[in-house]
Amino acid sequence: MQANAQQTEKIYLSGTGNDDTKTWEFYCTGGMNANKWTTINVPSCWELQGFGKYDYGFAKDSVRGKEKGLYKYRFNIPSSYKGKKINIVFEGVMTDADVKINGKPAGAIHQGAFYAFKYDITRLLKYGKENLLEVTVSKQSSNTSVNAAEREGDFWIFGGIFRPVWLEVLPQDHIEHVAIDAKADGMFNAQLAVKGIDKISVQLFDASGEKFGDAVSVVANDSFVNVKTQFNQPLLWTSETPHLYKAVFTAYKDDKPVHIVEQKFGFRTVEVKYRDGIYVNGVKVKMKGVNRHSFRPESGRTMSKQNSIEDVLLMKDMNMNAVRMSHYPPDDHFLDVCDSLGLFVMDELTGWHHFYDTPTGTKLLKEMTEHDVNHPSIIIWSNGNEGGHNTNLDSLFTIFDIQRRPVIHPWQLFGGFDTQHYREYNYGIGNYENGNDIIMPTEFLHGQFDGGHGAGLEDYWEEMWHNPLSAGGFLWDFADNAVVRKDLHDSLDTDKDRAADGILGPHHEKEGSYYTIKEVWSPVYFERRIITPAFDGNFNIENRYHFTNINQCSFSWALKNFDTTISKEQTGTAISPDIKPNEKGVLHIQLPQDWNKYDVLYVTAKDAFQREIFTWSFPISTPGTIAARLVTTESNDSIQVTEQDSVLQVKIKDITIAFNSNNGLLLSVENAKGKLPLNNGPVVQQGVNDFKGFKHYFDGKKLVFESIFDRKESYNTLKWTVYPSGWIKMEVNYFPLEYFTDFDGVNFSFPENEIKSVKYMGDGPYRVWKNRMKGTRFDVWNKAYNNTETGEWPWVYPEFKGYYANFYEGHFFTKSNNSFIVAAETENLFLRLFTPAWKTDQWHNYEPIFPSGDISFMNAISSIGTKTQRNVTTGPMGEKNIFYDYEKDPSRALHLSLYFNFSAE
Repeated sequence: MQANAQQTEKIYLSGTGNDDTKTWEFYCTGGMNANKWTTINVPSCWELQGFGKYDYGFAKDSVRGKEKGLYKYRFNIPSSYKGKKINIVFEGVMTDADVKINGKPAGAIHQGAFYAFKYDITRLLKYGKENLLEVTVSKQSSNTSVNAAEREGDFWIFGGIFRPVWLEVLPQDHIEHVAIDAKADGMFNAQLAVKGIDKISVQLFDASGEKFGDAVSVVANDSFVNVKTQFNQPLLWTSETPHLYKAVFTAYKDDKPVHIVEQKFGFRTVEVKYRDGIYVNGVKVKMKGVNRHSFRPESGRTMSKQNSIEDVLLMKDMNMNAVRMSHYPPDDHFLDVCDSLGLFVMDELTGWHHFYDTPTGTKLLKEMTEHDVNHPSIIIWSNGNEGGHNTNLDSLFTIFDIQRRPVIHPWQLFGGFDTQHYREYNYGIGNYENGNDIIMPTEFLHGQFDGGHGAGLEDYWEEMWHNPLSAGGFLWDFADNAVVRKDLHDSLDTDKDRAADGILGPHHEKEGSYYTIKEVWSPVYFERRIITPAFDGNFNIENRYHFTNINQCSFSWALKNFDTTISKEQTGTAISPDIKPNEKGVLHIQLPQDWNKYDVLYVTAKDAFQREIFTWSFPISTPGTIAARLVTTESNDSIQVTEQDSVLQVKIKDITIAFNSNNGLLLSVENAKGKLPLNNGPVVQQGVNDFKGFKHYFDGKKLVFESIFDRKESYNTLKWTVYPSGWIKMEVNYFPLEYFTDFDGVNFSFPENEIKSVKYMGDGPYRVWKNRMKGTRFDVWNKAYNNTETGEWPWVYPEFKGYYANFYEGHFFTKSNNSFIVAAETENLFLRLFTPAWKTDQWHNYEPIFPSGDISFMNAISSIGTKTQRNVTTGPMGEKNIFYDYEKDPSRALHLSLYFNFSAE
């Protein structure tokens, strides 16, 4: 650092975020706690501090709200600051800000909520004395275009000084602004706005603090200085390798250093190739992105750097590489974190179906680009959203941005990009496979409730990954925006279903889609592999990174056994194969000789920063293997059978079972602890319940109770086998009623208010849908009952009710302290636990379908739609199940084989 040169001083008048605030005087003119002087924390949204009125953008009175906030804050300025230039900086105020210093206007009223602005207040200050800052904030702008662009959108509308306020102290001769363009080839171009400066020098430093290259000096002849030079072999910034450098600019006056400015940046090149794709550093990239609001329930849009770190880490954990700012520029610290941790960013000028007038939009666009220009994470600008595009501003992005990054119009065909929102999987004429434009939906798979996000993503992503014209897309959206209502006893409000669109709950509770996204978007892609006795430890994998070789990742494995009588687990590591981006190869795991004695193999991949990419599970044991371990058939106990009035009653040990002797259905079960409320099954779902011609007989010590097969009258068959040990086997062979079915399987009745918990072996702990199968892990899961409705209070996850994949066996516990066991012999079964509560959308797209009955064992399950799409339009996995057997050939029937143990022992 040059001696005697001043760095820009930053003196906060407010706190730095929601975790660090200062108390200002405050007066609100309407709503809660109005018409009295009191105090408020700054920065904040005043609704979250108990003032004003809560408004969601669609609310009719949201644009009529006339409340204003009057702020006062007193601060001292040292006498030593005389002779310096002092700006007051506001990073964000909703919506119009009228600023006064010591009773005098600091400048014109600022209009527009999400943009940093400043005033030179040097001449208004009293040095060595106390100064008074007064800010009148109007929640409703006097500019109708600002209200239309910002306050009528599909998101919460707040008021207040919601981002930090500070003083910027500069020497009289200084650097006012720096804009950097650093290309992947090492070309460095910096444009500086200066005042009273003779010369500028710049020295680069790498992440370790070492000098990078030689210092460069340029003579300053006027208020604008351009520094242009070449650096050799810089480390490049990407979302996978977020290498940052620091440029230290020293300003000289009369050969004396007077001002120093430090600016972080990254070397990288962004290029859009027409009818081809987006290239970063010469590599075509695809966005694995999400839309993100700046939001926390307790503080609204007032955030902290810690919040930004939390959000980006969660995105990275889901293997995302991109984020869209919806629908406004974010806090500066969010972009800092995207720079340092690595996310591609689409930065957006506000506009939701409406846009700023040209003079206002020009001013706000300039403020946005000046504030954000040096962040390497920003690779795309967005001019508004869904029709909120002022086309007069498009050319200004290029003028204001030294890097000339591409500009898009979300929801429109513009700039060579087709960004249509919520497009169906097989969409239209001239799109997708048949189109010519780069396809990048800036919103897709709307995540209202439990639809979208993970549901349909695998189909979409496989199409996007293999389509050369696809540049990926951005899911809607990151987290449920539930705000704490100070006027409603601190309850959480999502404005009904409007803001319940997240992959995460309002406090970052993880829905099932979180893990589906994590697996589907894993940059290490595992080809499907079924473990057989011939398994050689090899897995076919694909490198879906853009810039990283798989040999930069690390792999570990674990063998686990659920049989407690033998060793439970072995672990080890595997050598990472040399597989370049977009290439395929083999991961070899050197397993111990007795690997096949275990039940499951887990493989974990970690990235170059030792963050878990995903853990895959590969069952070794089949359901039949586990069932054989659990089920005993031999015993010296005898079976007693009586038949009366179409009821076949069977007693064995402490169990009494009643069957309907005409149709074979289970009527009742009782053991030593009392009645078990499982009954009325098996009922074939979406098929004919034509079990007929039952007979019972003893085969040795076991009792057999079975129907007859008739191709016309009773082509579905049911067989019960009661063993002297107390175990009971159920075998069902059935044919679905139709060619296309929503689901296939059998149901039992069980009162929901009687269930306490289920401990099962299978995929979990999250439920699945036909079009959201990934993201689970094979293990033993203990699930206590809850009645969670996804996206609503109390946001308890995982949900209890729904479908669970790869069911092996389960222990069902009742509230009356009774229980029973079910073990599957059939592979690929689904367990269905009751019917979740659900709400639909205005188009009736989100309507999950469940079988009748309460507990089901299924060969096939239903898919789920989204707010904007029916399930069948989310891709092939969203379509109905297909089964065909015209001849009712018994060898082709769907088969279910289950064991039940109803004993209280």
